[in-house]
Amino acid sequence: MATDGKSNLSFVLNKPLDVCFQDKPVPKINSPHDVLVAINYTGICGSDVHYWLHGAIGHFVVKDPMVLGHESAGTIVAVGDAVKTLSVGDRVALEPGYPCRRCAQCLSGHYNLCPGMQFAATPPYDGTLTGFWTAPADFCYKLPETVSLQEGALIEPLAVAVHITKQAKIQPGQTVVVMGAGPVGLLCAAVAKAYGASKVVSVDIIQSKLDFARSFTATHTYLSQRVSPEENARNIIAAADLGEGADAVIDASGAEPSIQAALHVVRQGGHYVQGGMGKDNITFPIMALCIKEVTASGSFRYGSGDYKLAIQLVEQGKIDVKKLVNGVVAFKDAEEAFKKVKEGEVIKILIAGPNEKVEGGLDTTVDEKKLEEAKANGGSGCC
Repeated sequence: MATDGKSNLSFVLNKPLDVCFQDKPVPKINSPHDVLVAINYTGICGSDVHYWLHGAIGHFVVKDPMVLGHESAGTIVAVGDAVKTLSVGDRVALEPGYPCRRCAQCLSGHYNLCPGMQFAATPPYDGTLTGFWTAPADFCYKLPETVSLQEGALIEPLAVAVHITKQAKIQPGQTVVVMGAGPVGLLCAAVAKAYGASKVVSVDIIQSKLDFARSFTATHTYLSQRVSPEENARNIIAAADLGEGADAVIDASGAEPSIQAALHVVRQGGHYVQGGMGKDNITFPIMALCIKEVTASGSFRYGSGDYKLAIQLVEQGKIDVKKLVNGVVAFKDAEEAFKKVKEGEVIKILIAGPNEKVEGGLDTTVDEKKLEEAKANGGSGCC
């Protein structure tokens, strides 16, 4: 078998800041519609880091040991008898959440809202930082020959950005402001540009992130100041010459000051989308929302067609996700990679699967002072 002699070593969270490596049995295909995937690369999401630090996100609490990771690409090593669309050897991006397919939300096409969703690395379900993973074949997306497995591991966050940006109803020639220049914010800006936005403004509190955003896709950037939300909004509008405001504003930060400023940046009759997750409750400028008759939307994970579009955007060269990757680390260095991400000095690190060989690799030396400061700042990501 293709799994003979291969490791199913897994990166397991026991409790906050307590992780270990465990050899687990190779999973078996239990449905004729499933496939077995050898994991090649996995990215680190903000939600993974939040579970590692705090052991919970909202009401999702780690009560038993849980394998982390959900941004993965891999290679098919076995297929169920009913699988017709994939073959052994196919390279795939994994959509890591599986709905019931029968509830009202699933049947209406909004399977991301399924109350019975089984999502990788969301308690109580294990994640993809492991050697082998079973999945329904229709939630594995074959990668074109021109898209690498490392790029495949970035399809998941790109699909998140696609879903967020769809809610903003962006039309060619419109103006878009994205609050937050982390991975998802950068990708939202890139998707907006691909949709034909004439101006894409990235906003953040860290200049180095804005410098990268400008080189990646943003037409304008703004370094948020320690002033009122209204003043920051006026400054953003002036800096990018947005007239009466932006046609669409996406918050990919989850930070209260960003959310407040965003509602003052969006024009009358514009669209506002909340993509970033933060505190459960905040002070929200409801008067600005009402008076300007803004259409506000939440966004959660991804839905039908989002993965396919994400892959097409990469295949067609409209979004170069490779630019987001700072480096690849060996599986044994997974915890150091988590520390490096939380330190805030990288955009994306990929963790190679336990059966992958990594030559060279990223320096995972961590500045402990920066790490402690970052831990104190919290944050929960977008997934």
